[in-house]
Amino acid sequence: MSLPSCVILNYTPKQELFNRIHKFQKLLIKNCINGALIVQKADLFYFSGTCQNAHLFIPDEGEPLLMVKKSFERAQAESSINNIIPVQSLEEIPKNIFSQFKRLDKIGIEMDVLPANIYIKYKSAFQPSELVDVSMLIREIRSIKSTYELDKLKKAANLNFAMFSKVSSILKEGIREIDLAAQLEAVYRVGGHQGAIRMRAFNQEVYYGHILSGWNSAYPSFFGGPTGGTGVSPAYPQSAGFKTINKNEPIKVDYVGVCDGYMVDQARIFCIGNLPEKLIKAHEIAIKIKNHIIKETRPGMNGKDLYNMAYNIAVDSGNKDYFMGYTEDKINFIAHGIGVELDELPLITQSTDVTLKPGMVFAVEPSFIFPNEGAVGVEDTMVLTATGFEQITYFDDPITYS
Repeated sequence: MSLPSCVILNYTPKQELFNRIHKFQKLLIKNCINGALIVQKADLFYFSGTCQNAHLFIPDEGEPLLMVKKSFERAQAESSINNIIPVQSLEEIPKNIFSQFKRLDKIGIEMDVLPANIYIKYKSAFQPSELVDVSMLIREIRSIKSTYELDKLKKAANLNFAMFSKVSSILKEGIREIDLAAQLEAVYRVGGHQGAIRMRAFNQEVYYGHILSGWNSAYPSFFGGPTGGTGVSPAYPQSAGFKTINKNEPIKVDYVGVCDGYMVDQARIFCIGNLPEKLIKAHEIAIKIKNHIIKETRPGMNGKDLYNMAYNIAVDSGNKDYFMGYTEDKINFIAHGIGVELDELPLITQSTDVTLKPGMVFAVEPSFIFPNEGAVGVEDTMVLTATGFEQITYFDDPITYS
């Protein structure tokens, strides 16, 4: 069955996929691993170009094998892998692999995301091969973006600009957070946003992002970022809720734009009326931190240096107690990697040694959060080039008043 002529899907180019596969194969050889089984959707898409129900086996040398349960027809259309075969059950996976690849002492799998019961089945099915973790090898490759990927990120940034440009025309006193969210998400969907935001971390999830106002932008949540919000119920306790938006309070729009699976993370502050001087000054400090990081960061630096730059500016401003949260809800990072997942590597923290490399993409998000008053700050997605940071997302940094 072919697609209607009016439907255009953007498939990952074959050369792009095989460049990624070859990089991964070099790491497999370096680590004495004979091949790797890719199952998780983000990794499967990254290496095969499809998210169908499938297993991808990448040997340390030679052509990979894509085994598809459903939909085989779509996988053939979406992936440029040469060797694609249909399967009906999990039991067929090891049989197909062992029949085509003979030297399999060690097989890599994604242990950071694979459910324990599936791992146990694989461990039994692939005997006598040893199963080893290749999660960090995969994430290491994905942390460096290609020209193709950067183009997707820039298109996602254009979608974000379109969304942020609509905020002021929709925003009015008395509107509920959830109503503002619905109208802005409609802008996203019309522009081609996929809706879902993929995250790798266990039990972390986000829907488009966060729209939070006043006290709700400082309300504690399980979410791993600096802000969370109440959400609409304890069943999904984050993001926009039924709170009405009032005058003279910060309104934080922290949303994730997506183009063909690639994400950018961006946040800006809006306000109806005016904000207290304390919040205005803190927002200016957040902008100062972002600009200082852009100015000073170079390849080869340790990621901890970025966090220390930011923290020292927060200390000098007198706002360290509210930097990236308050009391036990503080977080200890200033930036996170982003790509086909929201929480990619590297994570820039106060304690993690990370060597910064050209091609790494970060969401840099200096924020200040004041209990019962709200959050201020900015967030932008940036790529590290040979000479420093280049900002991908764009919109005016200062608070937008209406």
